[in-house]
Amino acid sequence: GTMAQDMTEKELLKMELDQLKKEVKNERQMVSKTGKEIKEYIESMSGEDPLLKGVPEDKNPFKEKGGCTIS
Repeated sequence: GTMAQDMTEKELLKMELDQLKKEVKNERQMVSKTGKEIKEYIESMSGEDPLLKGVPEDKNPFKEKGGCTIS
């Protein structure tokens, strides 16, 4: 974006530093543990997942209204 282009290198580095200060507070966990938890969560929610079970025609807001005929 144009915002980043207008900033000096010092301002960009300060922004990055601020972001790293926030991230360093995040609790870290092993992927081997969290991956299993994520998999279990996804599987437990799969019954509700519209990407897996589809969306009923009458509830689909993107369904085309009407159609077109080519003669």
